[in-house]
Amino acid sequence: MTIEGITEADIANYLAQTPGFFERHAELLAAIQLTNPHGARAVSLQERQMQMLRERIKGLEHKIIEMIRAGQENTGHADRLQRFTLAVLRTNDAAMLPGVMVETLKDEFLIPAAAIRLWGLPPEHAGAPFAQPVGDDLKAFAGSLAAPYCGLNTGFEAAHWLAGSVRSMAIVPLRHGGGRGGAVFGLLVLGSPDATRYTSDMGTEFLERIGELAGASLARLRG
Repeated sequence: MTIEGITEADIANYLAQTPGFFERHAELLAAIQLTNPHGARAVSLQERQMQMLRERIKGLEHKIIEMIRAGQENTGHADRLQRFTLAVLRTNDAAMLPGVMVETLKDEFLIPAAAIRLWGLPPEHAGAPFAQPVGDDLKAFAGSLAAPYCGLNTGFEAAHWLAGSVRSMAIVPLRHGGGRGGAVFGLLVLGSPDATRYTSDMGTEFLERIGELAGASLARLRG
Protein backbone atom coordinates (compact mmCIF):
# COMPACT_ATOMS: atom_id res chain seq x y z
CA MET A 1 0.00 0.00 0.00
CA THR A 2 1.32 3.46 -0.94
CA ILE A 3 -0.12 6.90 0.02
CA GLU A 4 1.38 9.87 -1.84
CA GLY A 5 4.76 8.16 -2.09
CA ILE A 6 4.76 6.87 1.49
CA THR A 7 4.72 3.08 1.81
CA GLU A 8 3.74 0.84 4.73
CA ALA A 9 7.41 0.01 5.10
CA ASP A 10 8.19 3.73 5.50
CA ILE A 11 5.58 4.03 8.24
CA ALA A 12 6.82 0.90 9.99
CA ASN A 13 10.42 2.14 9.88
CA TYR A 14 9.38 5.55 11.23
CA LEU A 15 7.49 4.04 14.17
CA ALA A 16 10.35 1.65 14.92
CA GLN A 17 12.85 4.51 14.95
CA THR A 18 10.59 6.86 16.90
CA PRO A 19 9.75 5.06 20.17
CA GLY A 20 8.24 8.20 21.70
CA PHE A 21 5.53 8.55 19.04
CA PHE A 22 2.81 6.69 20.95
CA GLU A 23 3.84 8.38 24.20
CA ARG A 24 3.06 11.72 22.57
CA HIS A 25 -0.10 10.35 20.93
CA ALA A 26 -1.37 7.89 23.54
CA GLU A 27 -4.98 8.44 22.44
CA LEU A 28 -4.20 6.54 19.22
CA LEU A 29 -3.62 3.29 21.11
CA ALA A 30 -7.23 3.22 22.26
CA ALA A 31 -8.57 4.50 18.93
CA ILE A 32 -6.86 1.97 16.65
CA GLN A 33 -9.16 -1.01 15.92
CA LEU A 34 -7.87 -4.34 14.61
CA THR A 35 -9.64 -7.42 13.32
CA ASN A 36 -10.07 -10.06 16.03
CA PRO A 37 -8.75 -13.39 14.65
CA HIS A 38 -11.09 -15.24 17.05
CA GLY A 39 -14.29 -13.46 16.13
CA ALA A 40 -15.99 -10.91 13.92
CA ARG A 41 -15.75 -7.91 16.26
CA ALA A 42 -12.89 -5.41 16.13
CA VAL A 43 -10.56 -4.98 19.10
CA SER A 44 -8.23 -2.23 20.20
CA LEU A 45 -4.52 -2.39 19.55
CA GLN A 46 -3.90 -2.93 23.26
CA GLU A 47 -6.38 -5.80 23.44
CA ARG A 48 -4.85 -7.38 20.33
CA GLN A 49 -1.40 -7.12 21.90
CA MET A 50 -2.72 -8.87 25.00
CA GLN A 51 -4.17 -11.63 22.84
CA MET A 52 -0.86 -12.09 21.05
CA LEU A 53 0.96 -12.18 24.40
CA ARG A 54 -1.44 -14.82 25.74
CA GLU A 55 -0.95 -16.94 22.60
CA ARG A 56 2.82 -16.63 22.94
CA ILE A 57 2.66 -17.63 26.61
CA LYS A 58 0.44 -20.59 25.74
CA GLY A 59 2.93 -21.69 23.08
CA LEU A 60 5.80 -21.46 25.59
CA GLU A 61 3.76 -23.47 28.10
CA HIS A 62 3.28 -26.23 25.53
CA LYS A 63 7.02 -26.26 24.80
CA ILE A 64 7.82 -26.49 28.51
CA ILE A 65 5.36 -29.37 28.94
CA GLU A 66 6.97 -31.20 26.02
CA MET A 67 10.44 -30.63 27.50
CA ILE A 68 9.30 -31.98 30.88
CA ARG A 69 7.70 -35.01 29.22
CA ALA A 70 10.85 -35.71 27.21
CA GLY A 71 12.97 -35.39 30.35
CA GLN A 72 10.72 -37.82 32.22
CA GLU A 73 10.89 -40.28 29.33
CA ASN A 74 14.69 -40.04 29.22
CA THR A 75 14.89 -40.61 32.97
CA GLY A 76 12.62 -43.63 32.62
CA HIS A 77 14.80 -45.09 29.85
CA ALA A 78 17.92 -44.53 31.94
CA ASP A 79 16.35 -46.30 34.93
CA ARG A 80 15.33 -49.27 32.77
CA LEU A 81 18.78 -49.47 31.21
CA GLN A 82 20.34 -49.47 34.67
CA ARG A 83 18.10 -52.36 35.77
CA PHE A 84 19.05 -54.24 32.59
CA THR A 85 22.74 -53.63 33.31
CA LEU A 86 22.37 -54.81 36.90
CA ALA A 87 20.62 -57.98 35.75
CA VAL A 88 23.52 -58.71 33.39
CA LEU A 89 26.16 -58.02 36.05
CA ARG A 90 24.42 -60.31 38.54
CA THR A 91 24.42 -63.25 36.11
CA ASN A 92 27.50 -65.33 36.87
CA ASP A 93 26.71 -68.21 34.52
CA ALA A 94 27.56 -66.96 31.02
CA ALA A 95 25.27 -69.55 29.42
CA MET A 96 22.30 -67.92 31.16
CA LEU A 97 23.10 -64.41 29.88
CA PRO A 98 21.12 -64.54 26.60
CA GLY A 99 17.97 -65.66 28.40
CA VAL A 100 18.39 -63.09 31.17
CA MET A 101 18.92 -60.30 28.62
CA VAL A 102 15.90 -61.26 26.54
CA GLU A 103 13.51 -61.56 29.47
CA THR A 104 14.77 -58.37 31.16
CA LEU A 105 14.42 -56.35 27.94
CA LYS A 106 10.90 -57.68 27.40
CA ASP A 107 9.86 -56.87 30.97
CA GLU A 108 11.52 -53.47 31.30
CA PHE A 109 10.69 -52.07 27.85
CA LEU A 110 7.39 -53.91 27.24
CA ILE A 111 8.77 -55.62 24.14
CA PRO A 112 6.38 -58.31 22.81
CA ALA A 113 9.09 -60.57 21.38
CA ALA A 114 12.87 -60.74 21.52
CA ALA A 115 15.64 -63.22 20.76
CA ILE A 116 19.42 -63.50 20.70
CA ARG A 117 21.43 -65.66 18.29
CA LEU A 118 25.20 -66.06 18.40
CA TRP A 119 27.66 -67.84 16.14
CA GLY A 120 31.27 -68.94 16.34
CA LEU A 121 30.77 -70.37 19.83
CA PRO A 122 32.55 -73.38 21.38
CA PRO A 123 30.91 -76.81 20.82
CA GLU A 124 29.55 -77.04 24.39
CA HIS A 125 26.91 -74.43 23.50
CA ALA A 126 25.74 -76.16 20.32
CA GLY A 127 22.39 -77.27 21.76
CA ALA A 128 21.46 -73.94 23.31
CA PRO A 129 18.62 -71.88 21.79
CA PHE A 130 20.93 -68.89 21.34
CA ALA A 131 23.41 -70.99 19.34
CA GLN A 132 21.04 -72.34 16.70
CA PRO A 133 22.15 -71.94 13.05
CA VAL A 134 22.01 -68.53 11.37
CA GLY A 135 21.99 -68.18 7.58
CA ASP A 136 25.00 -66.76 5.77
CA ASP A 137 22.90 -63.99 4.20
CA LEU A 138 21.75 -62.80 7.61
CA LYS A 139 25.29 -62.95 8.96
CA ALA A 140 26.47 -60.83 6.03
CA PHE A 141 23.62 -58.38 6.62
CA ALA A 142 24.53 -58.16 10.32
CA GLY A 143 28.16 -57.46 9.44
CA SER A 144 27.13 -54.63 7.12
CA LEU A 145 25.11 -52.77 9.76
CA ALA A 146 26.74 -49.58 11.00
CA ALA A 147 23.72 -49.04 13.27
CA PRO A 148 20.70 -51.15 14.30
CA TYR A 149 18.12 -51.80 11.60
CA CYS A 150 14.63 -50.58 12.47
CA GLY A 151 11.68 -50.99 10.16
CA LEU A 152 9.09 -53.31 8.72
CA ASN A 153 9.52 -57.06 8.70
CA THR A 154 10.21 -57.72 5.02
CA GLY A 155 10.63 -61.45 5.43
CA PHE A 156 13.78 -61.50 7.56
CA GLU A 157 15.00 -64.90 8.69
CA ALA A 158 15.33 -63.43 12.18
CA ALA A 159 11.56 -62.86 12.36
CA HIS A 160 11.11 -66.63 12.59
CA TRP A 161 13.04 -66.62 15.86
CA LEU A 162 10.25 -64.63 17.46
CA ALA A 163 6.91 -65.86 18.73
CA GLY A 164 3.71 -64.38 17.35
CA SER A 165 3.06 -61.98 14.50
CA VAL A 166 5.95 -59.63 13.71
CA ARG A 167 5.20 -56.57 11.57
CA SER A 168 8.08 -54.33 12.63
CA MET A 169 11.42 -55.20 14.13
CA ALA A 170 14.79 -53.98 15.32
CA ILE A 171 17.94 -55.92 14.44
CA VAL A 172 20.89 -55.02 16.63
CA PRO A 173 24.37 -56.34 15.75
CA LEU A 174 26.41 -57.73 18.64
CA ARG A 175 30.11 -57.05 18.29
CA HIS A 176 33.06 -58.60 20.06
CA GLY A 177 34.09 -56.24 22.85
CA GLY A 178 30.94 -54.17 22.37
CA GLY A 179 32.67 -51.48 20.27
CA ARG A 180 31.78 -50.51 16.71
CA GLY A 181 35.04 -51.85 15.37
CA GLY A 182 34.59 -55.38 16.72
CA ALA A 183 33.59 -58.36 14.62
CA VAL A 184 29.87 -59.20 14.63
CA PHE A 185 29.22 -62.54 16.31
CA GLY A 186 25.50 -62.31 16.99
CA LEU A 187 22.21 -60.47 16.79
CA LEU A 188 19.69 -59.10 19.24
CA VAL A 189 16.28 -59.07 17.56
CA LEU A 190 13.21 -57.23 18.85
CA GLY A 191 9.80 -57.59 17.27
CA SER A 192 6.30 -56.20 17.53
CA PRO A 193 2.90 -56.81 15.90
CA ASP A 194 2.62 -53.01 15.68
CA ALA A 195 3.96 -51.81 12.32
CA THR A 196 4.85 -48.42 13.85
CA ARG A 197 6.81 -49.69 16.88
CA TYR A 198 10.10 -49.79 14.96
CA THR A 199 10.44 -47.38 12.04
CA SER A 200 13.26 -46.40 9.70
CA ASP A 201 13.26 -42.80 10.94
CA MET A 202 13.50 -43.53 14.65
CA GLY A 203 16.65 -42.83 16.65
CA THR A 204 18.88 -45.82 17.31
CA GLU A 205 21.33 -44.47 19.91
CA PHE A 206 19.57 -46.22 22.77
CA LEU A 207 19.53 -49.53 20.90
CA GLU A 208 23.21 -49.05 20.14
CA ARG A 209 23.97 -48.71 23.86
CA ILE A 210 22.07 -51.90 24.61
CA GLY A 211 23.89 -53.66 21.77
CA GLU A 212 27.27 -52.52 23.04
CA LEU A 213 26.52 -53.74 26.55
CA ALA A 214 25.12 -57.05 25.30
CA GLY A 215 28.03 -57.63 22.92
CA ALA A 216 30.65 -56.94 25.60
CA SER A 217 28.91 -59.28 28.06
CA LEU A 218 28.08 -62.12 25.66
CA ALA A 219 31.65 -62.25 24.37
CA ARG A 220 32.33 -64.40 27.46
CA LEU A 221 30.54 -67.25 25.68
CA ARG A 222 33.17 -67.32 22.95
CA GLY A 223 35.74 -68.57 25.41
